[in-house]
Amino acid sequence: MSDPMTTEKFAVGQSVRRREDPRLIQGDGRYSDDVNLPRQVYAVIVRSPHAHALIRAIDGSAALKADGVLAVLTGNELAADGVGNLPTDTTRKRRDGSAAFATPRPALARGRARHVGDPVALVVADTAVQAADAAEQVIVDYEPLPVVTGAREALRAGAPAVWDEAPDNVAFVWEAGNRDAVARAFEGAAHVTKLDFVVTRVAAAPLEPRAAVGEYDRRTGRYTLHTGTQHPHGTRTLLADQVFRVPQSHLRVVTGEVGGSFGMRSGIYPELVLVLWAAKRLGRPVKWTSSRREGLVTDEAGRDNVSTAELALDTDGKFLALRVAIGLNIGAYLTPRSAGPGTNNVGGVAGMYTTPAIHVQTTGIFTNTTVTGPYRGAGRPEATYAIERVIDLAARELSIDPV
Repeated sequence: MSDPMTTEKFAVGQSVRRREDPRLIQGDGRYSDDVNLPRQVYAVIVRSPHAHALIRAIDGSAALKADGVLAVLTGNELAADGVGNLPTDTTRKRRDGSAAFATPRPALARGRARHVGDPVALVVADTAVQAADAAEQVIVDYEPLPVVTGAREALRAGAPAVWDEAPDNVAFVWEAGNRDAVARAFEGAAHVTKLDFVVTRVAAAPLEPRAAVGEYDRRTGRYTLHTGTQHPHGTRTLLADQVFRVPQSHLRVVTGEVGGSFGMRSGIYPELVLVLWAAKRLGRPVKWTSSRREGLVTDEAGRDNVSTAELALDTDGKFLALRVAIGLNIGAYLTPRSAGPGTNNVGGVAGMYTTPAIHVQTTGIFTNTTVTGPYRGAGRPEATYAIERVIDLAARELSIDPV
């Protein structure tokens, strides 16, 4: 009789041996900027120094004559080639129930820049240094416009409008819970605690800056994008379906090691579109790598909201109702990720407590800043902060131990 077969058992709670550590601690990881392809050229992006400005004209003639420069491209060429805008969110509603304004966001701004760092031109050259030198020779004629950067300021009467189509700067309004039940509970409450608070904007600032290398195969009509991302399949879907309008089988996204993301690397960025588009135009792989300064003004930011939390209590200090109003600064564009932190995880405002009635309203607000999206908890920390802070304040007002 043969020896009995032995099998390796695996169950919940059993440690799993990590396999990636040796190559990473020896410096053998392959990150986005480690990708270098034959005949590769380099891209640098000319960005708006203004938070809000009309783009009167772009003159790239001097840059085009600089050493090693292969192309100076603007939003006009992008539109002429039929490249679509970056995805927006078509599911949101305004206060009156009408559809939210679907902000057009081409990979290169046309007509108007709406935040510092908005891309306005692309310079491609044989080397990264040549591309950077030439980018400084691109002349852009701007007409600065009034600016609004804070969510609270953006809602004030007479505030500058980021979009003419949304003159009140309201991108969307979303609600959850029972508004009427909460109102009744507040009317009969023995005590009401109200707290206004600010959760500041944060930059993810990953150790590895964003980078991308785009390829295009003329024989097959297929694109390949090398970039560090948390969401390669979703990135492929959006780029193929909405931007380049090709079958998903014609666009491949390759990601290796990722040097930090915290949610920031999950979205679609203009640079991903630009390297693929330029690769097709030039017939050569095109590489772009962000500087740290670029990252701070163009990486999707986190948090940034102004909120009010109100807690209704009875004579014994028991919770009757909770009402939370969130003003979510989404930046200059409504993206598929803008609303997430203020809508997907607001159930966290209930915390571990028994509260008979809760109502939450989130207002997405346009400002002349870079876009925001999910970051480290994707709305959960903000929700927890709201309930815990207002409970602490109520306990102080009623001389009750908060614990």
